[in-house]
Amino acid sequence: MKAVILERYVMHEGDLDWSGVKALIPDTTSYVRTAYEEIAPRIGDAEVVFLNKCRMDEAILAQCPNLKFVGIIATGTDNLDLDACRRHGVAVANVPGYSTYSVAQMTFSLLLAIVQCAERYDRAVKDGLWQLDIPAGYGLLPQMELYGKIFGIYGYGSIGRQTARIARAFGMRVLVCTRTVRPEYAADGVEFVPFADLLKESDVLSLHCPATPQTRGLMGAEALAQMKPGAILLNTARGALVDETAVTAALRSGQLGFYGADAFATEPLPADSPLRKEPHALLTPHIAWTTKEALQNLMDITTRNLRTFLDGNGEHIVNR
Repeated sequence: MKAVILERYVMHEGDLDWSGVKALIPDTTSYVRTAYEEIAPRIGDAEVVFLNKCRMDEAILAQCPNLKFVGIIATGTDNLDLDACRRHGVAVANVPGYSTYSVAQMTFSLLLAIVQCAERYDRAVKDGLWQLDIPAGYGLLPQMELYGKIFGIYGYGSIGRQTARIARAFGMRVLVCTRTVRPEYAADGVEFVPFADLLKESDVLSLHCPATPQTRGLMGAEALAQMKPGAILLNTARGALVDETAVTAALRSGQLGFYGADAFATEPLPADSPLRKEPHALLTPHIAWTTKEALQNLMDITTRNLRTFLDGNGEHIVNR
């Protein structure tokens, strides 16, 4: 049996420990920075492939008749045509929940950087400046206390729920809009509201849902216009949830106070993206999932997914 590991980009080579997978399938070849046109040739006659940020569609599957298993090195399935995989008899397994705590932590890393500007003050002090001597060019904002503010969450899976716990620890009132309200949420101390109320009441709105036909473009011009003037929008989920052109316009008009994002519609973020020039946008390169602990969880579950598939069952198969 042969396996291939394909990654469109990684943070650093060696971040992911593939020893568990290679113990199960010694004939494993790894590639980084794999472009779309390289996917099928690199898979070749392999039966197993692991993908990160690489597309898997009908055209690729037609060129890889031996393929039986696709392991997504992530939670989201946005880049795969699951129906086409099913038609070709290819099982697809994802890795749910591996980065829950890391992504929730990044959400508040962005928020704290926005409301207290620690890294900007750090630059100013190291440049020899102090308090009222700091010029406007450093992009400082009036500091904001989170206690008593309203923190809105769209999507209440494991990451949204953990983010809510952190927000409550800061003394924030938490509003949630989610498709399904489960009985176990009753003890969480949050309030469930319609989307319109979430937009209208939130001082900070954080997105924690997958990109689906219903959520793509969720935060467009119409939704942004319904938010509190000067509110903060955070996106550590999926770039497709946000109309980045509309966000840029809302930042420039002042309707949106600040945008913090770790996910973008096109990645890497294009050089000509207007967000790059926005002083009220705080952008990170989709790294919330890359803590040491999250990467270890990722590889542990990835290896278990393969092992259970080889044993005849398969864990976390998303296209049965």
